[in-house]
Amino acid sequence: MFENLCALPLGGDLFAQAVHPLESIVAVGLSSGHVATLKLPAVDSHRPAEKARGRRNSNGTDMVETVWRTKRHKGSCRCLAYSLDGTQLYSAGTDGIVKAANSETGQVTGKVAIPMDPSLTRDMDVDSPTVIHALTPQTLLLATDSGALHLYDMRDPAPSVPSTDSSKTAFVNLKPAQTHRPHADYVSSLSPIPASASSTSGFSKQWLTTGGTTLALTDLRRGVLVKSEDQEQILLSSLYVTGLPARKNSTSSGEKALVGNGDGVITLWEKGQWDDQDERITVSREKETLDCLAQIPDGIGSMGKKVAVGLGDGKIRFVRLGMNKVVGEVQHDEVEGVTDLAFDVTGRMISGGGSIVKVWQELSENDGDVDDSDEDEAVAKRPASDSDNDTDEAADESSEEEQIRKRHKKKKRSKGSASQTNGATFAGLD
Repeated sequence: MFENLCALPLGGDLFAQAVHPLESIVAVGLSSGHVATLKLPAVDSHRPAEKARGRRNSNGTDMVETVWRTKRHKGSCRCLAYSLDGTQLYSAGTDGIVKAANSETGQVTGKVAIPMDPSLTRDMDVDSPTVIHALTPQTLLLATDSGALHLYDMRDPAPSVPSTDSSKTAFVNLKPAQTHRPHADYVSSLSPIPASASSTSGFSKQWLTTGGTTLALTDLRRGVLVKSEDQEQILLSSLYVTGLPARKNSTSSGEKALVGNGDGVITLWEKGQWDDQDERITVSREKETLDCLAQIPDGIGSMGKKVAVGLGDGKIRFVRLGMNKVVGEVQHDEVEGVTDLAFDVTGRMISGGGSIVKVWQELSENDGDVDDSDEDEAVAKRPASDSDNDTDEAADESSEEEQIRKRHKKKKRSKGSASQTNGATFAGLD
């Protein structure tokens, strides 16, 4: 389904990745606190197949242009997000600071300190960020280690910093407009629910989050609406998919949430029924963690909705919904897991993990692309050790879950000490 176009080595471990909504640009946040934006090579549909083939598996340095790079955070850069129009790039780090920057130049336009959580111990001077997401042009969502979910109103700016440079202005108020606590553990993923057809703004007003072993639905105005039952498995990633075929004699809306678990299984949740899952797809019989999910754009490969899944063992597997089974696989890295997956505006897949970012393009017909039946046969030829038996001893399951939880928290908290920032400061912008 996909072949590697190029692989770009980074100057440190990748902790965050964001793809520009309108251009072939990807932003990366590293363990060192650096943030950079990378311009991907242009798509040349007229390039002869043999010439294109000669550029495959490039090391990336001759194909990817670094637009800008800067030391953005004193600790590691935990998360990144573009604004809906791509003009701003938001970053959050273990220094307890959220920064907004002009996405073209990297110039910081504002910053604010992440609120401290009173439940944290004294030796934890920062409630480190885990997820950042621009919900609307006015609303920025920020989740943290403590399970807090802060909502910032971009229409309520803090006082500007006295400066002769008019670009140096604060972008949010000192305090969040709202704070919710949808989970007892850190928030591991966030997926917005698309606006309904009757929406006057066209922007999302509700979103799903995962944290610990639960799924939660939160509303922009009403707060946390629903929290699922304990799933008895750590939930790591999520994705909201629309346009699915409704079953016969079913009230299905054709919309589902997909959740990647720590045991190699994707659980599917019917819209409006957030108390518990209703379907399961086994992606990894080896029970590798499913760390990230991304929907494959319509028109790539065979018919039907498909999802790319990044695994803790460095593999990327492709799942066809409806059939609910794995139909293909590529390898991002032999050692490091896949931190993030996304597709740019041209439909190319961007995978990040370890200290490398890879760009993947769809296999052309001349490259001998395979249909679903061939892919299914290839998947079926996995070693016999890939047992379908999902049952283990309770003690083993508990041990595995605890290892997953510790591994993910260790990754988030490593690389760089956090500085004390109990109040926002808007002076000394980058």
